[in-house]
Amino acid sequence: MLILHPCAPFPQPPTILCHNFSLQTNRFAPFFMTVKLSNPSYVPTTRFLCKAKASRRQKLNAHSLQREFEEDDEYENEDEDEDEEGDGFSAWGRYRGREEEKDFDRDPEFAEILGTCLDDPEKARSKMKERLKKKRNKILQTKAGSAVPMKVTFNKFSFSNSYIWFKFYNTPLDKDVALICDTIRSWHIIGRLGGCNSMNMQLSQSPMDKRPSYDAIQGANVTPTAFYNIGDLEIQENLARIWVDIGTSESLLLDVLINALTQISSDIVGIKQLMFGGSEFENWKENLTSEDAGYSVHKI
Repeated sequence: MLILHPCAPFPQPPTILCHNFSLQTNRFAPFFMTVKLSNPSYVPTTRFLCKAKASRRQKLNAHSLQREFEEDDEYENEDEDEDEEGDGFSAWGRYRGREEEKDFDRDPEFAEILGTCLDDPEKARSKMKERLKKKRNKILQTKAGSAVPMKVTFNKFSFSNSYIWFKFYNTPLDKDVALICDTIRSWHIIGRLGGCNSMNMQLSQSPMDKRPSYDAIQGANVTPTAFYNIGDLEIQENLARIWVDIGTSESLLLDVLINALTQISSDIVGIKQLMFGGSEFENWKENLTSEDAGYSVHKI
């Protein structure tokens, strides 16, 4: 407290000590700031301003720290949510897996097998065999084709203008028809690009005990082959036909198609007979063009 006298000389300005607050370390600095006042009447006010500024800085810094902690909590919550959704790797490097794979962890039968694996391996092995027998149909897919080999015949076949006839054991389903169309379409593309040229089979005719080599000049000088044209696949109940104009007499094209259809007949849809050539086949009716009667056309 200062007492002023009218005749007393003006006192020296007092020194106000104000702590300097650091925003980086969140602590008060060890040094002090000196403030000189020209009038002693302003001492309480100046001291109050210094304290107010330090208090304000401390509050702002505490608020910023609290905000940073809240943001860190939000990031951690987002990482946990990402770990629970979808499949892939989380931020902590753990593989999350698919949603349907989580159901296997709650399978009591599977848990029982794993629980007895160490104590009684024989019992766990027998339970695993029983489980495989029960779910065999879901694990192993049986062939839907025919065990009888597909019969292949020729009837006045011409490479420039002929039909290829199909006879299925049963009326083919839509998925079977789509597979047949895709097979024929791929066969036509390979042939049209000259991929089935028996005059240039250097690798298949070279000995297997030697290192393979290919003569590019010889391959370029070979007479090219082409698949000129092809029609749409027509189906009448369990019969089908397609018109082709191969153009060149290239038997390799026929071998490629026969190999593909043989595999389809064995694994997917049974084909009883495949005939090249001829204008008539079984009970095919030329005038039957109604879908209600079992006739359909599929674009190749």
